[in-house]
Amino acid sequence: MMARSAVMRVEVNPEMLRWARERSGIDEEHLAHRFPKLNAWENREVLPTLNQLEDFAKATHAPIGYLFLDQPPVERVPIPDFRTMENQRIDRPSPDLLETIYLCQQRQEWYHDFSRSARDEPLAFVGTATTQSNVVATASAIRQALHFDLLERQQCPTWTDALRRFLEQVDRLGVLVMVNGVVGSNNYRKLDPTEFRGFALSDELAPLIFVNGSDTKSGQMFTLAHELAHLWLGQSALSDVEPVSAPLNNVEDWCNRVAAELLVPLDAFRQAYRAGEELQGALSRLARQFKVSTLVILRRIHDADGLTRDQMWQAYAQELARLRELQSKKGGGDFYLTLGARVGKRFARAVVSSTLEGQTLHRDAFRLLGFSKQSTFRELATSLGIG
Repeated sequence: MMARSAVMRVEVNPEMLRWARERSGIDEEHLAHRFPKLNAWENREVLPTLNQLEDFAKATHAPIGYLFLDQPPVERVPIPDFRTMENQRIDRPSPDLLETIYLCQQRQEWYHDFSRSARDEPLAFVGTATTQSNVVATASAIRQALHFDLLERQQCPTWTDALRRFLEQVDRLGVLVMVNGVVGSNNYRKLDPTEFRGFALSDELAPLIFVNGSDTKSGQMFTLAHELAHLWLGQSALSDVEPVSAPLNNVEDWCNRVAAELLVPLDAFRQAYRAGEELQGALSRLARQFKVSTLVILRRIHDADGLTRDQMWQAYAQELARLRELQSKKGGGDFYLTLGARVGKRFARAVVSSTLEGQTLHRDAFRLLGFSKQSTFRELATSLGIG
C-alpha cells in the first residue's frame, strides 16, 4: 500500500528496517548520519520515499524486496556451518559472508559445467577419506598429491613466498582456490576473519576453497590446509578454526589434526624441537623454519609432549594477543590483491578462454569475474598469458 503526499512514499514494516540495520553490522550512528530520518521511519512517524528505501537497502546490503516482507526472513548459511564462538553456534551470518558464498557457488556451478563439457575426469582425491582415516596417512597422501616438499618450503625466503607456493600447488591439483579479503571486488566491504576464515565447496569436477584474505598470511596457510582436508572428506563446510582449538565437532577436529600434520609433520618437528628451549625463542625459530604460524608451532610442541594442555592454552592466549597487536599496527594480511588471485587463476583462465572462444558471453564473464570493463578483461587475459 502506498501513501501519497508531495512525494511518493512507501509503506514498509519498521521491523524490516530494524532487521536490515542490525543485519548489516554497520554502526547505528553512521547509518543515522546517512539517513537522518531513520529513527522516524522505524517509529512510523514518517514513511520513506521509494528512492530513500532503495538507497537504504543498498547501504545495508539488503535485497530491496526483503524490506517489503511482513517479517524478517531466517537466513541460513547454505553449507554446513561449523563456526562456533565459545562453543556456541553463530546463528546470524553477515550479508558479506552470504554474498561471498553465493558468488563462489555461482562460480563453481559455471566451472562444473565447463569441466563437464570438456569431458574432464572427476578428481580422484575428493571424498577418499573419512574421519576414521589415519591422520598421518591422510596428511601424507595430501602432501604427495600436492608434491609438497617440506625442504623446498622451508627454503622459501618469506611467508608470502611460502603461501604463494602452497596456493600454486593447490591450484595445480585441480582445486579452484580463491583468496580475497573483500566481498567480490568491493574494496569498501572488507571480510571479517573473526566471522569466518574460509570454506570448502566439495565437487568432483570443481572443488573450491575460499580463504579470507583479511586474515594473516600464516592464518591463511592453516585455513588452506584445513579446507583441503574437508575436500579429502568430500564435504562442504564453513570454518572458523585455529590451530590449537579443540572443536567439539569431530569433522573439524579431524581436519585440524590433518592440517597440522600436513604443514608440520610431527616426526620432522620432533627432530627440530629442542626440549627445554625458551618458549618464545622456540616459537620464533620453528615458525621461520616451517613457514607456519607460531600458533601451529604451539600446537606441535604440545603434540610432542613439550607443553601440557593448560600450558599450551596459557601460551596461546599470550601469543594470540601479541599477534593481534602486531596485525593492528601493520594492517591486514591480504597480499593477494590481483584479480587473478581473488577469483582463482584456474577459474580465471577457464572463463577468459571460454569467452574468447565464444562459448561464454562477455557480460556473463564480467559478472563471474567481478568487473565491468573490457579493458580489465584484456589486461587479465594478458596477465594469464591468454590472447
